[in-house]
Order: sequence, then structure tokens, then C-alpha cells
Amino acid sequence: MNERFEIPARLRNTSLALMAIGIITLIAGAVVLLGSNDVFDKSRFWTSLVQDSVFFLMITTVSVFIQAGASLAQGAWIVAYKRVPEAIGANVWVFGVIAAIVLFAVAFTYNIGTGDTVHNPIYTWMHPDTIEKKKSVFLNPGMFVGFTLVTIGLWSFFGYKFRSISLAQEKAPKNSTKLYWSMVTWSGVFLLVYTLSQMSTTPWLWLMSIQAHWFSTMFSWYTFASVFVSGMALILLWVVYLKNQGNLELVNKEHVHDLGKFMFAFSIFWTYVWFDQYMLIWYANEPEETIFFKIRQQGPYSMIFYANIIINFVMPILILMTAPSKRNYFTVTFMAMTLLFGHWIDFYQIVMPNPMKDHWHINWYEIGILAGFIGTMMFVVSRTLAKASLVPVNNVLLKEAVIHRS
Repeated sequence: MNERFEIPARLRNTSLALMAIGIITLIAGAVVLLGSNDVFDKSRFWTSLVQDSVFFLMITTVSVFIQAGASLAQGAWIVAYKRVPEAIGANVWVFGVIAAIVLFAVAFTYNIGTGDTVHNPIYTWMHPDTIEKKKSVFLNPGMFVGFTLVTIGLWSFFGYKFRSISLAQEKAPKNSTKLYWSMVTWSGVFLLVYTLSQMSTTPWLWLMSIQAHWFSTMFSWYTFASVFVSGMALILLWVVYLKNQGNLELVNKEHVHDLGKFMFAFSIFWTYVWFDQYMLIWYANEPEETIFFKIRQQGPYSMIFYANIIINFVMPILILMTAPSKRNYFTVTFMAMTLLFGHWIDFYQIVMPNPMKDHWHINWYEIGILAGFIGTMMFVVSRTLAKASLVPVNNVLLKEAVIHRS
């Protein structure tokens, strides 16, 4: 079987149109928001870019994590559609380059004031006099640049490496397990890298440091849970789309059920981490800790705060609880789209409140930038999918994938 994906004109045109909307919005934002004398308008321009670039980078990288986890667990469930997470993960570098440009632009070019009063409204710690001395050992420009470049470089490398190993397996001798065990080895190395980046330092620098005087030891796990659910939702959307195009004949309701279970289970895990972080900090009633939740739960952002819980916890537990709902293509597709938007909202309420305390916006600029990133995702992933067979014909676990029961 050598199943190939040909990019439909409708998909290509839609992705290009969304990318064009994103570019036009970016230009319009530069003119309207950056050209404004209002600090909040300028901050709105940059914070939206930070939110989207980091969010899309992390959900592409989590596809690499999913491949590594399945490989180490010798899981056959993913083999029937493993070309999908491979195609997403192989494009980590695209979103990595975008994120690096945005993060460095925000950190090093966005300053207001003059002389001794100059400061960065988003990454306030960029100026030593605005941060405690003990925190400046970690929160400083050198660490920010170093961790960003190393993290994005390694994530991009492993995304490319996993894809290349999988494609090389097609040309290997039949039943050869050399590349299979090579993938297991590389997966172990990647999980070490991922643990020291996504589950540790990287979210501190890119996201938590936006509110530099606040910290949480659970923050990295919280962001990981959010992007894992989003990554599974993204994979499911591509799987269902390819099925509707007549591809992925090996994929059946058993595989869709697995993806539905992961979306459901990690929605509960996200809620568990959210509640632990919230409950422990709120119960302590320490002003330097509770300020994170105070500006989100009370005031202009309260609607987003509660919408975040409803979309990302209440809806999954009500809709995805039963097994039949996880096997229904319409239901899982609807929930995948809902959860992607819900966790985009989650990242919105992580990034926006500190630079934009008094008011929030989700209108032409935020929607336009989001459209641009969605279009980019559709464009690069579809091109990667079209370059090779959608069925890993020589994979040693292919038979187990065919007869898989959820």
C-alpha cells in the first residue's frame, strides 16, 4: 500500500487566504497600534504575537513528544496515522523561527520611556532595576537568548529527525528493526530535552516572566497539559480530514476512540493541575502569589477566566465522558475545534492581563493574527503530508496497528 495525499485546491486556497489575512492584519496592526501614542495599543500588538507564536510552537512540538512517548511505550495505536504527528512535528522549525523573531523583538526592541525611566512593558525584567537581584541570575537577556535558541534548535532537530527515521524505514530491508530501535533511542534523548525545556525552564522565560514578580512551581506542567490537549486535538482534526478525503483507510473508530480518550483524559489532567495551582496559591492568601489570579478572576478578565474553565473542563467532561461520543466523528471533531480554541483562550489569559490590566480585546487584530497562524499550520503540514506515503508500509508495528482495539 502506498497511499499518497494530494493537496485539494480548496485546502490550499483556504490556507493561503488565511495567511494573507494574517499578513494584512500584521501590517494594519503595525500602522494602527504601533502608530498609536497609547502604550496599551503598542503592548496589544506585541502580546498577541507572543501568545500565538508560543502557542503554535508548543502545540507543534508536542506532536514530537507524542511520537517519542508512543515509541518508548512501543505503542502500535499511533502507527496507522503516525504520518500526521510526523508532518506536524517536522514543521516545528517554521513556528520556531517565527517565535524567536517575535520573542527577541519584544524583549530587545519594545521599550518605552527615556533615560533612567526606560522599561519594557511586557518583559519588565529586561532592565535590572525592575527585578529582584536573586531573580536576575535567571531572568536576564543572556539566559533568555540562550535558552530560546537552544530550545527551538533542539525541538526543530528532533522534529526533523523523527520524520527522517520514519521515511528511512520504508527503504530498509523488510522486518528490519535497526531503525525501529534507533527511534526508541532518539526518543529517550528527546524526552530528556523536553523535560528540561517544556516541562521546566522554557515556559518560565517565555510566559511566566511576563508577570516577573509572580511564580509557580506548577506552571510548566500547567502549560504542558494545555498544549498536550491541543496537540491531540490538532492530530485528530487532520486524521478526520484525511479520512474524509478518502485517505488513511487503515484508521477506524478504534483509533479515533484513542484520540478522543487522550483529549478527554488530559482535559481532566489540565483541570487537576489548574485546580492545584489555583487552590494552593489562593488558600495561602499571600499577596505576591495571589496577584496572578486576582487580576484574572476579578475585573475585566473575569469572563475569560470562567470561560476557560467551562470550555476546557466542563464541556469535555459532559460531552466526551461516554465511549460512543469518542467514536462519533462529528462529536470528536467539534470537541477538537472547541478545545483548540479553549486552550488558545487559556494562553490568552496567561499572556495578556499583566501588560493589559485594565481592559482586553479580542477583535480584528487578535482574530486576524490567529487566522494567519492557522493558515500557516494548514499550509506547511499539508505540504509535508503530500511528500510521502500516508501509510508507513515497512513499520514493524503496522500489523498491530491494523488489528488494534481501543
